[in-house]
Amino acid sequence: MSRNYAGLSRERIIIEALHIIAGRGLGGLSMRRLGDALEVEAMAIYHHFPLGKEQLFNAIAAYVTSPAPTGAAFDDEDEEASDSTEEETERVEEELDTRPWDVRLTMWAEAYRERLLAYSGALSLLAHRAPHTPNSAATHALMHRAFTEAGLRGDDVVRASDALHSYCLGSVVHQVRHSADEDAPDEEESTTRFTFGLRALLRGLV
Repeated sequence: MSRNYAGLSRERIIIEALHIIAGRGLGGLSMRRLGDALEVEAMAIYHHFPLGKEQLFNAIAAYVTSPAPTGAAFDDEDEEASDSTEEETERVEEELDTRPWDVRLTMWAEAYRERLLAYSGALSLLAHRAPHTPNSAATHALMHRAFTEAGLRGDDVVRASDALHSYCLGSVVHQVRHSADEDAPDEEESTTRFTFGLRALLRGLV
């Protein structure tokens, strides 16, 4: 087994872990198997995740739910960095994104759905983990501003954000759960159904 750990990073570990999960399921992921796939000793993984598998699971959940195109690999260790960047992410979101509120939320929801589908093997992790990352702070800022522009105020903004998150996650779980059914819709129809429901949800929320 190679002891050259050059190039081994948190993101590389997470991506390889996701490959294992996709092929063997969540229960098939072990530090030893992950080390073999990365061609390093398992202890090299603990250098990046010293708290073990639970910390790795948190990082995977953060990666999967990231709205960023590449998915930043953050977990609970990065809360301090997350807090320090929350104000900045809100400022950038406010300055750069001038599209209508419903367009911004639709684009976010579509990207979120695609990411959840791409890493559907890790969906079960999301039932118990909601990582606080710079990306989640940016998402919070995006939704707060969008729903406020739509006319919502106070707790209704939070409720609307929760509903949108729940719809995206629930629709993906439903699609994956029934993907093997004989009458399961193809991807085009699944996307059409998602978009139909998303539009209805946004109209109903405001």
